[in-house]
Amino acid sequence: MDTDIRLVNIEPTFEDEEFRTPLKFGTGVIRAITSLTVKATVENRAGNCAEGLGNILLSDIWGYPSAEMSHEDRDRAMREVAERFCALLLGNSRFGHPLDLYLDAKPELKRIADEVSHDLGAATPMPLLGALVSASPCDAALHDAFGNANGICSYDGYGPQFCEHDLSVWLGSDFAGQYVADYLNPSYQPSMPVFHLVGGMDKLRRSEVTEDDPDDGMPVSLEEWIERDGIFCFKVKLTGRDVDWDVARTVEVAEVIAENAHKMGADRFYLSTDSNEQNESPETVIEYAEKLKAASPMAYEALLYFEQPTERDLSGHRFDMSEVARYKPVVVDEGVTDVEMLKLAEELGWSGVGLKTCKGHSSSLLYVAYANEHKMVVTVQDLTNPGLSLIHSAGLAARISTLMGFEYNSRQYLPWASPKLRERHRDLFTVNDGVVRTDSLSKTGLGY
Repeated sequence: MDTDIRLVNIEPTFEDEEFRTPLKFGTGVIRAITSLTVKATVENRAGNCAEGLGNILLSDIWGYPSAEMSHEDRDRAMREVAERFCALLLGNSRFGHPLDLYLDAKPELKRIADEVSHDLGAATPMPLLGALVSASPCDAALHDAFGNANGICSYDGYGPQFCEHDLSVWLGSDFAGQYVADYLNPSYQPSMPVFHLVGGMDKLRRSEVTEDDPDDGMPVSLEEWIERDGIFCFKVKLTGRDVDWDVARTVEVAEVIAENAHKMGADRFYLSTDSNEQNESPETVIEYAEKLKAASPMAYEALLYFEQPTERDLSGHRFDMSEVARYKPVVVDEGVTDVEMLKLAEELGWSGVGLKTCKGHSSSLLYVAYANEHKMVVTVQDLTNPGLSLIHSAGLAARISTLMGFEYNSRQYLPWASPKLRERHRDLFTVNDGVVRTDSLSKTGLGY
C-alpha cells in the first residue's frame, strides 16, 4: 500500500525530570525520573517523508522493580534497552503499517532486555514490562509519523484501506474481517473527565500544609486541588498490606472530596483504588471492600473499580478474581504485557484492562478490540505523563470508550514540563470543572 511507511532514521534523547512533590505508591517513592523522547523519520511508498514523536517517563520503580538494584542502575538499563530497540527497528527498515512494524519487532524485546541485563551485570533481570516502557516511545513515534506522512489522523489509519490484514493475525480467527478501526470512536471526544491521583504522602486538607511544602502558587492539599480544578474523579493509592489503614484513608479521602464537592455544587464523585499489586490475595481485597462498605457507604458507592490489587504475574498463583469482581470491577494493569496475558486475565475473572501508552500504542489498540468483543471494561491510566505523552494518552482515551475519562497526574508532579506544548494545547492541559477539552489535537499524526 502507498500508505505503508519505512523507517529512515530514529533518534532517542533522554532528559532528567524532577518531581515537584514526591509520589509514593506500593513499591516506593519517585522524586526524579528520566524522560525519553524518540523522533522517527519515515517515508511512505508514495515518497512522502515525515517525522513522528513519542515520549514516556522511564519509571523503573513501576516497570523494573528490584530491591537488589539502585534506581540509577535500573534507569541505565532501561535507557540501553531503548537505544538497542531503536537500532533494531532501523535495521529492519522495511515498508509496512506501524502496527506490523512494531508488533513484528515486539518479540525481540525480551531478548534485548536479557542481553542488557547480562551486559550490565544486573542483579535482577529486566522484566518484559520494563522493556515495554523503554520501547513504547518508538511505537508511538512510528504511529505519529505514519499519520503525518499520509496527512491523516493516525487513528483514521487502522481500517482495511490502510491495513494489509485484519485483526485475526494477532487476536485469532474470531476477529476475521475485523479491524482496529471497528472499535474506535469516529473522532475525538470533545471533552473528558480526568482522574486526580491521591498519593500515599499527599496532604488532604489545607490545614495539613506546612512550610516544608512547595510555595509556588500551585495547590498542595487535595481540597485545594478540588477548589481549583473542580475535579470529581480520583485514584487513591493504597498500601494493599494494611487493610484498616487503607479503609481509613479511603474514607478520609471521600469525606474531604464530599465536603468540597458540596461547596461547589457537585452532586457526584468517583473513586478508583490502586495498591500496585500489594494485596497478597483476592481475599484481602474482599476484606477491604466489606470494611469500606461498613465504614462509609458513601465511599463504597463512589468506588468505580479496583486497579491491579494482586501480583502482576497472573500465572503465578492464578488467583480467581471473580469473587472480587462481584463487589466492583477489577482491572488488570501491570499483569497484561501481551494478548495472551489479557486472555488469561479474562479466564481468571478480571473485569477489564487498564491501558497505558507506556506498554505500547499498538498493543493498546489490540487490547481495546479484544476487550470490546469480550465485554470487558477499559480504563486509561498514565505514568505521570507530561507533555507529549499526556497528549498521546488523552488522544487514545478520546478515541475509545472508557469506564470514565483518563488519568492525568503530571499536573500535580510535573506541572511545568513542556511549556511550549502546554501553551499550544492549553485546553487539554487545563482542567476546568473536572474535565479537559481536546479541540487543540491536530488533524494529523497522534495530535501533537
